[in-house]
Amino acid sequence: MKLTSWVDTIAELTQPDQVIWITGEKSQQDQITALLVENQTFIPLNQKLRPNSYLARTDPRDVARVEERTFICSENEVDAGPTNNWMDPSLMREKLSGLFRGSMRGRVMYVIPFSMGILDSPLAKLGVEITDSPYVVSSMQIMTRVSSEVVDRINSGSQFVPAVHTVGAPLIDDNGERTDDVPWPCNPDVYVVQFPETREIWSHGSGYGGNSLLGKKAMSLRIGSVLGRDEGWLAEHMLLIRVTAPSGKVYHLAAAFPSACGKTNLAMLRLTIPGWKVETIGDDIVWIRPNDSGQLVAINPEAGFFGVAPGTGESTNQTAMDTVRSDTVFTNVALTPDGDVWWEGMTDLAPSELTDWQGNHWTPDSGHLAAHPNSRFCVPLSNCPQLIEDWKTGEPVVLDAILFGGRRATNVPLVAQSRSWEHGIFIGATMASEQTAAAEGPIGKLRRDPFAMVPFAGYNMANYWEHWLSMGRIGDRSKLPEIFQVNWFRKSKDGQYLWPGFGENSRVIAWIIGRISGELEGFDSPLGKIPSNGELDLAGLKLSELDIQKLFEVEPDSWTAEINNIKQFFNEFGENLPPELNAELVELEGRINRTK
Repeated sequence: MKLTSWVDTIAELTQPDQVIWITGEKSQQDQITALLVENQTFIPLNQKLRPNSYLARTDPRDVARVEERTFICSENEVDAGPTNNWMDPSLMREKLSGLFRGSMRGRVMYVIPFSMGILDSPLAKLGVEITDSPYVVSSMQIMTRVSSEVVDRINSGSQFVPAVHTVGAPLIDDNGERTDDVPWPCNPDVYVVQFPETREIWSHGSGYGGNSLLGKKAMSLRIGSVLGRDEGWLAEHMLLIRVTAPSGKVYHLAAAFPSACGKTNLAMLRLTIPGWKVETIGDDIVWIRPNDSGQLVAINPEAGFFGVAPGTGESTNQTAMDTVRSDTVFTNVALTPDGDVWWEGMTDLAPSELTDWQGNHWTPDSGHLAAHPNSRFCVPLSNCPQLIEDWKTGEPVVLDAILFGGRRATNVPLVAQSRSWEHGIFIGATMASEQTAAAEGPIGKLRRDPFAMVPFAGYNMANYWEHWLSMGRIGDRSKLPEIFQVNWFRKSKDGQYLWPGFGENSRVIAWIIGRISGELEGFDSPLGKIPSNGELDLAGLKLSELDIQKLFEVEPDSWTAEINNIKQFFNEFGENLPPELNAELVELEGRINRTK
Protein backbone atom coordinates (compact mmCIF):
# COMPACT_ATOMS: atom_id res chain seq x y z
CA MET A 1 0.00 0.00 0.00
CA LYS A 2 1.41 3.40 -1.02
CA LEU A 3 1.07 5.92 1.79
CA THR A 4 0.19 9.03 -0.21
CA SER A 5 -2.41 7.28 -2.35
CA TRP A 6 -4.04 5.82 0.78
CA VAL A 7 -4.14 9.25 2.44
CA ASP A 8 -5.67 10.73 -0.73
CA THR A 9 -8.32 7.99 -0.77
CA ILE A 10 -9.32 8.69 2.84
CA ALA A 11 -9.42 12.44 2.18
CA GLU A 12 -11.68 11.87 -0.82
CA LEU A 13 -14.00 9.78 1.38
CA THR A 14 -14.09 12.05 4.45
CA GLN A 15 -13.89 15.44 2.62
CA PRO A 16 -11.90 17.55 5.12
CA ASP A 17 -11.18 21.24 4.55
CA GLN A 18 -7.45 20.66 4.90
CA VAL A 19 -4.88 17.87 5.32
CA ILE A 20 -1.95 18.38 7.73
CA TRP A 21 0.90 15.88 8.14
CA ILE A 22 2.20 15.64 11.70
CA THR A 23 5.99 15.71 11.93
CA GLY A 24 6.65 15.33 15.66
CA GLU A 25 8.43 18.69 15.77
CA LYS A 26 7.89 20.74 18.92
CA SER A 27 6.75 23.85 17.05
CA GLN A 28 3.92 21.87 15.49
CA GLN A 29 3.02 20.29 18.84
CA ASP A 30 2.79 23.79 20.33
CA GLN A 31 0.43 24.84 17.52
CA ILE A 32 -1.84 21.87 18.23
CA THR A 33 -1.86 22.71 21.96
CA ALA A 34 -2.72 26.34 21.22
CA LEU A 35 -5.57 25.20 18.97
CA LEU A 36 -6.93 22.91 21.70
CA VAL A 37 -6.87 25.82 24.17
CA GLU A 38 -8.60 28.07 21.63
CA ASN A 39 -11.26 25.38 21.06
CA GLN A 40 -11.71 25.10 24.86
CA THR A 41 -10.88 21.39 24.64
CA PHE A 42 -7.86 22.10 26.84
CA ILE A 43 -8.12 24.16 30.01
CA PRO A 44 -4.63 25.38 30.97
CA LEU A 45 -3.74 24.48 34.56
CA ASN A 46 -1.86 26.71 36.99
CA GLN A 47 1.57 26.79 35.38
CA LYS A 48 3.33 27.25 38.72
CA LEU A 49 1.61 24.24 40.28
CA ARG A 50 1.41 22.04 37.18
CA PRO A 51 3.71 23.34 34.39
CA ASN A 52 2.76 22.70 30.76
CA SER A 53 -0.32 20.71 31.81
CA TYR A 54 -3.95 20.80 30.74
CA LEU A 55 -7.39 19.50 31.66
CA ALA A 56 -9.81 18.09 29.09
CA ARG A 57 -13.48 17.32 29.72
CA THR A 58 -15.19 14.85 27.43
CA ASP A 59 -18.82 14.68 26.44
CA PRO A 60 -20.46 12.62 29.25
CA ARG A 61 -21.39 10.01 26.60
CA ASP A 62 -17.72 9.43 25.74
CA VAL A 63 -15.86 8.32 28.85
CA ALA A 64 -14.50 4.76 28.36
CA ARG A 65 -13.76 1.95 25.96
CA VAL A 66 -16.97 0.75 24.35
CA GLU A 67 -16.47 -2.98 24.14
CA GLU A 68 -19.84 -3.87 22.63
CA ARG A 69 -19.02 -1.55 19.72
CA THR A 70 -15.56 -3.02 19.15
CA PHE A 71 -15.36 -5.55 16.32
CA ILE A 72 -12.88 -8.10 14.95
CA CYS A 73 -13.98 -8.44 11.34
CA SER A 74 -12.04 -11.51 10.25
CA GLU A 75 -12.97 -13.22 7.00
CA ASN A 76 -14.33 -16.21 8.95
CA GLU A 77 -16.37 -15.77 12.13
CA VAL A 78 -14.64 -18.68 13.87
CA ASP A 79 -11.34 -16.79 13.64
CA ALA A 80 -12.78 -14.03 15.87
CA GLY A 81 -13.93 -16.54 18.48
CA PRO A 82 -16.63 -16.30 21.14
CA THR A 83 -15.04 -13.47 23.15
CA ASN A 84 -15.04 -10.98 20.25
CA ASN A 85 -17.83 -9.16 18.44
CA TRP A 86 -17.81 -10.13 14.76
CA MET A 87 -19.45 -8.82 11.61
CA ASP A 88 -18.93 -9.93 8.03
CA PRO A 89 -16.09 -7.67 6.77
CA SER A 90 -17.89 -6.77 3.53
CA LEU A 91 -20.98 -5.67 5.46
CA MET A 92 -18.84 -3.74 7.94
CA ARG A 93 -16.97 -1.97 5.15
CA GLU A 94 -20.30 -0.94 3.65
CA LYS A 95 -21.41 0.38 7.06
CA LEU A 96 -18.15 2.27 7.61
CA SER A 97 -18.20 3.72 4.13
CA GLY A 98 -21.52 5.36 4.93
CA LEU A 99 -20.37 6.61 8.33
CA PHE A 100 -17.06 8.04 7.08
CA ARG A 101 -18.41 9.64 3.89
CA GLY A 102 -18.17 13.37 4.51
CA SER A 103 -17.43 12.84 8.21
CA MET A 104 -14.61 15.42 8.25
CA ARG A 105 -16.37 18.23 6.36
CA GLY A 106 -15.31 21.54 7.86
CA ARG A 107 -12.52 19.93 9.84
CA VAL A 108 -8.78 19.35 9.42
CA MET A 109 -7.61 15.84 8.61
CA TYR A 110 -4.37 15.07 10.44
CA VAL A 111 -1.98 12.34 9.27
CA ILE A 112 0.07 10.94 12.17
CA PRO A 113 3.02 8.67 11.21
CA PHE A 114 4.23 6.82 14.31
CA SER A 115 6.38 3.99 15.56
CA MET A 116 5.47 1.61 18.35
CA GLY A 117 8.87 0.97 19.88
CA ILE A 118 12.18 2.69 19.18
CA LEU A 119 12.46 3.05 15.41
CA ASP A 120 15.56 0.87 15.13
CA SER A 121 14.31 -1.82 17.53
CA PRO A 122 13.89 -5.24 15.89
CA LEU A 123 10.51 -5.47 17.64
CA ALA A 124 9.20 -2.05 16.50
CA LYS A 125 6.19 -1.68 14.19
CA LEU A 126 5.08 1.35 12.16
CA GLY A 127 1.59 2.81 11.91
CA VAL A 128 -0.17 5.82 10.44
CA GLU A 129 -3.31 7.22 12.07
CA ILE A 130 -5.60 9.60 10.22
CA THR A 131 -7.85 11.63 12.53
CA ASP A 132 -9.90 14.81 12.67
CA SER A 133 -9.31 15.24 16.42
CA PRO A 134 -6.54 17.59 17.66
CA TYR A 135 -6.91 15.89 21.09
CA VAL A 136 -5.90 12.61 19.44
CA VAL A 137 -2.96 14.31 17.73
CA SER A 138 -1.75 15.70 21.07
CA SER A 139 -2.15 12.39 22.89
CA MET A 140 -0.57 10.30 20.11
CA GLN A 141 2.51 12.54 20.23
CA ILE A 142 2.84 11.60 23.90
CA MET A 143 1.97 7.91 23.60
CA THR A 144 3.90 7.02 20.42
CA ARG A 145 7.06 8.09 18.58
CA VAL A 146 5.79 10.44 15.89
CA SER A 147 8.27 11.54 13.22
CA SER A 148 8.71 12.21 9.52
CA GLU A 149 11.30 9.44 9.50
CA VAL A 150 8.41 6.97 9.76
CA VAL A 151 7.11 8.36 6.45
CA ASP A 152 10.57 7.95 4.89
CA ARG A 153 10.74 4.32 5.97
CA ILE A 154 7.24 3.56 4.71
CA ASN A 155 8.07 5.19 1.38
CA SER A 156 11.20 3.00 1.27
CA GLY A 157 9.10 -0.14 1.57
CA SER A 158 8.52 -0.71 5.32
CA GLN A 159 5.12 -2.17 6.19
CA PHE A 160 2.71 -0.12 8.30
CA VAL A 161 -0.68 -0.48 9.98
CA PRO A 162 -3.24 1.94 8.46
CA ALA A 163 -5.64 3.41 11.04
CA VAL A 164 -8.50 5.82 10.33
CA HIS A 165 -10.38 7.73 13.03
CA THR A 166 -13.12 10.34 13.01
CA VAL A 167 -15.20 11.83 15.79
CA GLY A 168 -18.10 11.62 13.33
CA ALA A 169 -19.17 15.25 13.78
CA PRO A 170 -18.80 17.16 10.49
CA LEU A 171 -19.11 20.93 10.72
CA ILE A 172 -20.73 21.28 7.29
CA ASP A 173 -23.99 19.49 6.57
CA ASP A 174 -25.25 18.05 3.29
CA ASN A 175 -26.71 21.44 2.34
CA GLY A 176 -23.37 23.20 2.79
CA GLU A 177 -24.43 24.90 6.03
CA ARG A 178 -21.66 25.30 8.63
CA THR A 179 -22.39 24.64 12.32
CA ASP A 180 -20.47 25.73 15.39
CA ASP A 181 -17.98 23.32 16.90
CA VAL A 182 -18.00 22.13 20.52
CA PRO A 183 -15.05 21.48 22.87
CA TRP A 184 -15.58 17.70 22.70
CA PRO A 185 -17.17 16.59 19.43
CA CYS A 186 -18.29 12.96 19.26
CA ASN A 187 -21.02 10.73 17.85
CA PRO A 188 -22.94 8.09 19.82
CA ASP A 189 -22.79 5.75 16.79
CA VAL A 190 -19.44 4.30 17.88
CA TYR A 191 -17.50 1.65 15.97
CA VAL A 192 -13.95 0.49 16.69
CA VAL A 193 -13.17 -2.02 13.96
CA GLN A 194 -10.15 -4.19 13.27
CA PHE A 195 -9.70 -6.10 10.00
CA PRO A 196 -7.08 -8.75 10.91
CA GLU A 197 -6.28 -10.00 7.42
CA THR A 198 -5.56 -6.54 6.01
CA ARG A 199 -4.21 -5.14 9.33
CA GLU A 200 -6.58 -2.15 9.10
CA ILE A 201 -8.20 -0.17 11.92
CA TRP A 202 -11.30 2.04 11.52
CA SER A 203 -12.77 4.01 14.43
CA HIS A 204 -15.86 6.21 14.34
CA GLY A 205 -17.63 8.33 16.94
CA SER A 206 -15.50 8.29 20.11
CA GLY A 207 -12.66 10.71 20.73
CA TYR A 208 -11.40 9.11 23.93
CA GLY A 209 -8.75 6.66 25.04
CA GLY A 210 -8.30 3.32 23.34
CA ASN A 211 -11.23 4.07 21.05
CA SER A 212 -9.30 6.87 19.34
CA LEU A 213 -5.59 6.54 20.24
CA LEU A 214 -5.26 3.75 17.71
CA GLY A 215 -1.59 2.97 18.32
CA LYS A 216 -2.59 1.69 21.76
CA LYS A 217 -5.14 -1.11 22.18
CA ALA A 218 -6.17 -1.32 18.52
CA MET A 219 -2.73 -1.62 16.91
CA SER A 220 -0.48 -2.73 19.76
CA LEU A 221 -2.84 -5.46 20.97
CA ARG A 222 -5.67 -6.35 18.58
CA ILE A 223 -3.71 -6.10 15.33
CA GLY A 224 -0.46 -6.72 17.23
CA SER A 225 -1.67 -10.09 18.53
CA VAL A 226 -2.50 -11.16 14.97
CA LEU A 227 0.93 -10.05 13.76
CA GLY A 228 2.45 -11.93 16.69
CA ARG A 229 0.55 -15.10 15.82
CA ASP A 230 1.67 -14.91 12.19
CA GLU A 231 5.27 -13.87 12.90
CA GLY A 232 6.00 -15.92 16.03
CA TRP A 233 5.81 -13.37 18.86
CA LEU A 234 3.31 -12.13 21.48
CA ALA A 235 1.51 -8.79 21.94
CA GLU A 236 0.36 -8.53 25.56
CA HIS A 237 -1.62 -6.31 27.91
CA MET A 238 1.16 -6.25 30.49
CA LEU A 239 3.42 -4.03 32.56
CA LEU A 240 7.19 -4.47 32.47
CA ILE A 241 9.64 -3.79 35.31
CA ARG A 242 13.29 -4.32 36.20
CA VAL A 243 13.97 -5.61 39.73
CA THR A 244 17.44 -5.47 41.27
CA ALA A 245 17.95 -7.78 44.26
CA PRO A 246 20.20 -6.90 47.23
CA SER A 247 22.82 -9.16 45.62
CA GLY A 248 22.91 -6.79 42.63
CA LYS A 249 21.40 -9.35 40.26
CA VAL A 250 18.86 -7.96 37.83
CA TYR A 251 15.52 -9.57 36.93
CA HIS A 252 12.75 -8.55 34.53
CA LEU A 253 9.07 -9.21 35.24
CA ALA A 254 5.98 -8.75 33.07
CA ALA A 255 2.49 -8.79 34.57
CA ALA A 256 -0.99 -9.01 33.07
CA PHE A 257 -3.77 -7.33 35.06
CA PRO A 258 -7.10 -6.05 33.69
CA SER A 259 -7.38 -2.26 33.43
CA ALA A 260 -7.72 -0.44 36.79
CA CYS A 261 -6.44 -3.47 38.73
CA GLY A 262 -3.07 -2.09 39.78
CA LYS A 263 -0.81 -2.33 36.72
CA THR A 264 0.46 1.23 36.99
CA ASN A 265 0.99 0.90 40.75
CA LEU A 266 3.13 -2.21 40.25
CA ALA A 267 4.91 -0.70 37.26
CA MET A 268 5.99 2.20 39.49
CA LEU A 269 6.43 0.20 42.69
CA ARG A 270 8.42 1.75 45.50
CA LEU A 271 9.67 -1.05 47.69
CA THR A 272 9.17 -1.06 51.44
CA ILE A 273 11.89 -3.63 52.15
CA PRO A 274 15.55 -2.59 52.23
CA GLY A 275 18.12 -3.49 49.60
CA TRP A 276 15.73 -3.91 46.67
CA LYS A 277 15.16 -1.65 43.67
CA VAL A 278 12.41 -1.51 41.05
CA GLU A 279 12.66 0.45 37.78
CA THR A 280 9.83 1.12 35.36
CA ILE A 281 9.93 0.00 31.72
CA GLY A 282 6.21 0.17 30.90
CA ASP A 283 2.78 0.00 32.51
CA ASP A 284 0.35 -1.34 29.90
CA ILE A 285 1.67 -3.07 26.77
CA VAL A 286 4.52 -5.53 26.25
CA TRP A 287 5.71 -7.18 23.03
CA ILE A 288 7.50 -10.49 23.60
CA ARG A 289 9.63 -12.49 21.18
CA PRO A 290 11.85 -15.60 21.45
CA ASN A 291 15.53 -14.79 20.91
CA ASP A 292 18.22 -16.98 19.34
CA SER A 293 19.03 -18.46 22.77
CA GLY A 294 15.48 -19.69 23.38
CA GLN A 295 14.69 -16.98 25.95
CA LEU A 296 11.68 -14.69 25.77
CA VAL A 297 12.69 -11.03 25.42
CA ALA A 298 10.38 -8.04 25.74
CA ILE A 299 9.93 -4.33 25.01
CA ASN A 300 7.40 -1.68 25.96
CA PRO A 301 6.37 -0.27 22.56
CA GLU A 302 4.74 2.85 24.04
CA ALA A 303 6.31 6.26 24.69
CA GLY A 304 3.92 7.42 27.39
CA PHE A 305 1.54 6.49 30.18
CA PHE A 306 -2.25 6.70 29.80
CA GLY A 307 -3.10 5.83 33.39
CA VAL A 308 -6.24 5.72 35.50
CA ALA A 309 -6.18 8.68 37.90
CA PRO A 310 -8.61 7.70 40.72
CA GLY A 311 -6.88 5.74 43.46
CA THR A 312 -3.49 7.20 42.51
CA GLY A 313 -2.09 9.29 45.35
CA GLU A 314 0.89 10.18 47.48
CA SER A 315 0.29 7.18 49.74
CA THR A 316 -0.42 4.67 46.97
CA ASN A 317 1.85 5.64 44.06
CA GLN A 318 4.31 8.42 44.82
CA THR A 319 6.18 7.74 41.58
CA ALA A 320 3.04 8.32 39.49
CA MET A 321 2.36 11.56 41.36
CA ASP A 322 5.91 12.72 40.66
CA THR A 323 5.51 11.72 37.01
CA VAL A 324 2.43 13.91 36.44
CA ARG A 325 3.80 17.05 38.08
CA SER A 326 4.30 18.59 34.62
CA ASP A 327 3.75 18.05 30.89
CA THR A 328 0.52 16.11 31.47
CA VAL A 329 -2.90 16.02 29.85
CA PHE A 330 -5.56 15.14 32.44
CA THR A 331 -8.99 14.06 31.22
CA ASN A 332 -12.21 14.06 33.27
CA VAL A 333 -10.60 14.86 36.62
CA ALA A 334 -11.77 17.66 38.93
CA LEU A 335 -10.37 21.20 38.98
CA THR A 336 -9.34 23.02 42.17
CA PRO A 337 -10.03 26.74 42.74
CA ASP A 338 -6.32 27.51 42.32
CA GLY A 339 -6.11 25.80 38.94
CA ASP A 340 -4.75 22.38 39.88
CA VAL A 341 -6.32 18.92 39.51
CA TRP A 342 -7.84 16.50 42.00
CA TRP A 343 -9.45 13.07 41.94
CA GLU A 344 -10.71 10.56 44.48
CA GLY A 345 -7.75 8.88 46.19
CA MET A 346 -5.30 11.67 45.38
CA THR A 347 -5.49 12.85 49.01
CA ASP A 348 -7.12 11.35 52.07
CA LEU A 349 -9.54 14.27 52.38
CA ALA A 350 -11.35 15.94 49.51
CA PRO A 351 -10.99 19.72 49.10
CA SER A 352 -13.90 21.79 50.44
CA GLU A 353 -14.91 22.79 46.93
CA LEU A 354 -14.02 21.85 43.35
CA THR A 355 -15.27 22.02 39.81
CA ASP A 356 -16.21 18.46 38.92
CA TRP A 357 -15.34 16.61 35.72
CA GLN A 358 -18.46 17.94 33.99
CA GLY A 359 -17.69 21.55 34.89
CA ASN A 360 -20.14 21.89 37.78
CA HIS A 361 -19.53 23.24 41.27
CA TRP A 362 -18.79 20.38 43.69
CA THR A 363 -18.46 19.92 47.45
CA PRO A 364 -18.03 16.74 49.52
CA ASP A 365 -21.79 16.90 50.13
CA SER A 366 -22.68 16.85 46.44
CA GLY A 367 -23.47 13.16 46.52
CA HIS A 368 -21.44 12.16 43.47
CA LEU A 369 -17.78 11.73 42.52
CA ALA A 370 -15.78 14.79 41.58
CA ALA A 371 -13.66 12.91 39.00
CA HIS A 372 -14.97 10.29 36.62
CA PRO A 373 -13.94 6.76 37.80
CA ASN A 374 -12.14 6.26 34.46
CA SER A 375 -10.47 9.69 34.39
CA ARG A 376 -6.93 9.60 33.05
CA PHE A 377 -3.52 11.17 32.88
CA CYS A 378 -1.46 11.14 29.68
CA VAL A 379 2.22 11.86 30.23
CA PRO A 380 5.57 11.04 28.55
CA LEU A 381 7.59 8.07 29.84
CA SER A 382 10.55 10.41 30.27
CA ASN A 383 8.75 12.14 33.16
CA CYS A 384 8.93 9.00 35.31
CA PRO A 385 11.72 9.24 37.91
CA GLN A 386 11.90 5.43 38.12
CA LEU A 387 12.28 4.88 34.38
CA ILE A 388 15.23 2.63 33.47
CA GLU A 389 18.24 4.70 32.42
CA ASP A 390 18.68 2.87 29.11
CA TRP A 391 15.04 3.25 27.98
CA LYS A 392 15.98 5.26 24.89
CA THR A 393 17.97 2.38 23.39
CA GLY A 394 14.88 0.19 23.12
CA GLU A 395 16.92 -2.94 23.76
CA PRO A 396 14.71 -5.95 24.57
CA VAL A 397 15.09 -7.38 28.08
CA VAL A 398 15.08 -11.07 28.99
CA LEU A 399 11.94 -12.06 30.90
CA ASP A 400 12.47 -13.95 34.16
CA ALA A 401 8.85 -14.10 35.32
CA ILE A 402 5.31 -13.48 34.13
CA LEU A 403 2.57 -12.58 36.62
CA PHE A 404 -1.18 -12.90 36.20
CA GLY A 405 -3.58 -11.13 38.53
CA GLY A 406 -6.97 -9.50 38.94
CA ARG A 407 -9.43 -8.31 41.56
CA ARG A 408 -10.57 -11.40 43.45
CA ALA A 409 -12.20 -11.07 46.85
CA THR A 410 -12.10 -14.85 47.35
CA ASN A 411 -10.42 -18.08 46.19
CA VAL A 412 -7.22 -16.80 44.55
CA PRO A 413 -4.23 -16.71 46.95
CA LEU A 414 -1.88 -13.79 47.46
CA VAL A 415 0.75 -15.51 45.33
CA ALA A 416 1.23 -18.95 43.79
CA GLN A 417 3.77 -20.30 41.29
CA SER A 418 2.60 -22.46 38.41
CA ARG A 419 3.55 -26.13 38.38
CA SER A 420 4.67 -26.04 34.73
CA TRP A 421 4.52 -23.88 31.60
CA GLU A 422 1.19 -25.50 30.66
CA HIS A 423 -0.19 -24.91 34.15
CA GLY A 424 0.94 -21.29 33.87
CA ILE A 425 -0.97 -20.87 30.60
CA PHE A 426 -3.99 -22.46 32.32
CA ILE A 427 -3.70 -19.86 35.11
CA GLY A 428 -3.61 -17.09 32.51
CA ALA A 429 -6.48 -18.62 30.54
CA THR A 430 -8.74 -18.83 33.60
CA MET A 431 -8.02 -15.38 35.04
CA ALA A 432 -11.11 -13.66 36.36
CA SER A 433 -11.58 -10.21 37.80
CA GLU A 434 -14.27 -8.03 39.28
CA GLN A 435 -15.38 -5.48 36.68
CA THR A 436 -13.93 -1.96 37.04
CA ALA A 437 -14.82 1.41 35.52
CA ALA A 438 -12.17 1.20 32.78
CA ALA A 439 -14.72 -0.36 30.42
CA GLU A 440 -18.48 -0.42 30.19
CA GLY A 441 -20.28 -3.05 32.27
CA PRO A 442 -21.65 -3.67 35.78
CA ILE A 443 -19.06 -2.70 38.40
CA GLY A 444 -18.04 -5.58 40.66
CA LYS A 445 -19.38 -8.41 38.49
CA LEU A 446 -16.88 -11.26 38.10
CA ARG A 447 -15.87 -12.00 34.54
CA ARG A 448 -13.30 -14.24 32.92
CA ASP A 449 -10.55 -12.15 31.38
CA PRO A 450 -7.82 -14.51 30.13
CA PHE A 451 -4.39 -12.88 30.13
CA ALA A 452 -6.31 -9.59 30.67
CA MET A 453 -6.83 -9.80 26.89
CA VAL A 454 -10.56 -10.39 26.39
CA PRO A 455 -11.10 -6.82 25.09
CA PHE A 456 -7.84 -6.88 23.12
CA ALA A 457 -7.16 -10.27 21.47
CA GLY A 458 -7.47 -9.87 17.72
CA TYR A 459 -8.36 -13.48 17.04
CA ASN A 460 -9.93 -16.59 18.60
CA MET A 461 -8.87 -16.74 22.25
CA ALA A 462 -8.47 -20.53 22.10
CA ASN A 463 -5.97 -20.16 19.25
CA TYR A 464 -4.28 -17.41 21.27
CA TRP A 465 -3.82 -19.89 24.14
CA GLU A 466 -2.38 -22.41 21.69
CA HIS A 467 0.07 -19.76 20.50
CA TRP A 468 1.22 -19.23 24.09
CA LEU A 469 1.52 -23.00 24.61
CA SER A 470 3.65 -23.22 21.48
CA MET A 471 6.26 -20.99 23.12
CA GLY A 472 6.86 -23.84 25.55
CA ARG A 473 7.79 -26.12 22.66
CA ILE A 474 10.61 -23.91 21.41
CA GLY A 475 14.10 -24.88 22.53
CA ASP A 476 15.14 -25.28 26.17
CA ARG A 477 12.11 -24.95 28.48
CA SER A 478 14.41 -24.15 31.40
CA LYS A 479 15.06 -20.76 29.75
CA LEU A 480 11.41 -19.78 29.75
CA PRO A 481 10.16 -17.32 32.38
CA GLU A 482 8.46 -18.72 35.48
CA ILE A 483 4.73 -17.98 35.78
CA PHE A 484 2.99 -16.76 38.95
CA GLN A 485 -0.50 -15.75 39.98
CA VAL A 486 -0.99 -12.84 42.38
CA ASN A 487 -4.04 -11.31 44.07
CA TRP A 488 -3.72 -8.15 46.17
CA PHE A 489 -7.50 -7.89 46.62
CA ARG A 490 -8.57 -10.86 48.76
CA LYS A 491 -11.03 -9.83 51.48
CA SER A 492 -12.11 -11.03 54.90
CA LYS A 493 -15.71 -12.02 55.59
CA ASP A 494 -16.44 -8.47 56.79
CA GLY A 495 -15.25 -7.06 53.45
CA GLN A 496 -11.84 -5.73 54.52
CA TYR A 497 -8.76 -6.23 52.37
CA LEU A 498 -6.47 -8.80 53.98
CA TRP A 499 -3.28 -7.54 52.32
CA PRO A 500 -2.07 -3.91 52.59
CA GLY A 501 -1.04 -3.82 48.92
CA PHE A 502 0.71 -0.95 47.13
CA GLY A 503 4.37 -0.70 48.28
CA GLU A 504 3.99 -3.81 50.43
CA ASN A 505 3.56 -5.83 47.24
CA SER A 506 7.35 -5.65 47.09
CA ARG A 507 7.38 -8.47 49.68
CA VAL A 508 5.60 -10.70 47.17
CA ILE A 509 8.01 -9.64 44.42
CA ALA A 510 10.93 -10.56 46.72
CA TRP A 511 9.44 -14.04 47.26
CA ILE A 512 8.97 -14.47 43.51
CA ILE A 513 12.62 -13.56 42.93
CA GLY A 514 13.57 -16.01 45.66
CA ARG A 515 11.75 -18.76 43.78
CA ILE A 516 13.33 -17.79 40.45
CA SER A 517 16.84 -17.78 41.98
CA GLY A 518 16.25 -21.09 43.75
CA GLU A 519 16.86 -19.57 47.19
CA LEU A 520 13.33 -20.35 48.43
CA GLU A 521 11.63 -23.75 48.30
CA GLY A 522 7.96 -22.86 48.62
CA PHE A 523 5.15 -25.21 49.63
CA ASP A 524 2.96 -27.31 47.35
CA SER A 525 -0.72 -26.34 47.35
CA PRO A 526 -3.47 -27.48 44.96
CA LEU A 527 -3.02 -24.17 43.13
CA GLY A 528 0.77 -24.25 42.85
CA LYS A 529 3.75 -23.33 45.01
CA ILE A 530 2.98 -20.85 47.80
CA PRO A 531 5.36 -19.44 50.44
CA SER A 532 6.42 -21.81 53.19
CA ASN A 533 6.32 -20.54 56.77
CA GLY A 534 8.82 -17.72 57.17
CA GLU A 535 9.60 -17.31 53.46
CA LEU A 536 7.38 -14.26 52.94
CA ASP A 537 8.86 -11.21 54.69
CA LEU A 538 6.05 -9.89 56.92
CA ALA A 539 8.20 -7.85 59.31
CA GLY A 540 6.43 -4.68 60.44
CA LEU A 541 3.05 -5.67 59.03
CA LYS A 542 0.12 -5.93 61.40
CA LEU A 543 -1.26 -9.18 60.02
CA SER A 544 -2.80 -11.79 62.28
CA GLU A 545 -2.11 -15.48 61.81
CA LEU A 546 -5.72 -15.83 60.69
CA ASP A 547 -5.26 -13.12 58.05
CA ILE A 548 -2.17 -14.88 56.70
CA GLN A 549 -4.03 -18.18 56.62
CA LYS A 550 -6.95 -16.60 54.76
CA LEU A 551 -4.58 -15.07 52.18
CA PHE A 552 -3.58 -18.56 51.08
CA GLU A 553 -6.66 -20.60 51.99
CA VAL A 554 -7.95 -23.07 49.40
CA GLU A 555 -11.63 -23.65 50.19
CA PRO A 556 -12.68 -26.90 48.44
CA ASP A 557 -16.38 -26.12 47.97
CA SER A 558 -15.65 -22.65 46.58
CA TRP A 559 -13.09 -24.12 44.22
CA THR A 560 -15.51 -26.81 43.08
CA ALA A 561 -17.88 -24.02 42.07
CA GLU A 562 -14.99 -22.18 40.39
CA ILE A 563 -14.03 -25.30 38.43
CA ASN A 564 -17.61 -25.72 37.22
CA ASN A 565 -17.55 -22.10 36.08
CA ILE A 566 -14.27 -22.69 34.21
CA LYS A 567 -15.78 -25.76 32.51
CA GLN A 568 -18.66 -23.64 31.25
CA PHE A 569 -16.21 -21.00 30.04
CA PHE A 570 -14.02 -23.54 28.24
CA ASN A 571 -17.10 -25.06 26.59
CA GLU A 572 -17.59 -21.80 24.71
CA PHE A 573 -14.50 -22.58 22.64
CA GLY A 574 -15.58 -26.06 21.53
CA GLU A 575 -13.04 -28.05 19.56
CA ASN A 576 -10.65 -25.10 19.39
CA LEU A 577 -9.78 -25.45 23.09
CA PRO A 578 -6.19 -26.75 23.37
CA PRO A 579 -6.27 -30.23 24.97
CA GLU A 580 -3.48 -29.21 27.37
CA LEU A 581 -5.83 -26.76 29.09
CA ASN A 582 -8.57 -29.33 29.53
CA ALA A 583 -5.96 -31.71 30.98
CA GLU A 584 -4.87 -29.02 33.46
CA LEU A 585 -8.49 -28.51 34.50
CA VAL A 586 -8.94 -32.23 35.13
CA GLU A 587 -5.75 -32.31 37.21
CA LEU A 588 -6.84 -29.26 39.23
CA GLU A 589 -10.20 -30.86 39.94
CA GLY A 590 -8.42 -33.97 41.18
CA ARG A 591 -6.15 -31.96 43.48
CA ILE A 592 -9.12 -30.06 44.92
CA ASN A 593 -11.11 -33.26 45.46
CA ARG A 594 -8.20 -34.74 47.40
CA THR A 595 -8.39 -31.86 49.90
CA LYS A 596 -12.03 -32.60 50.79
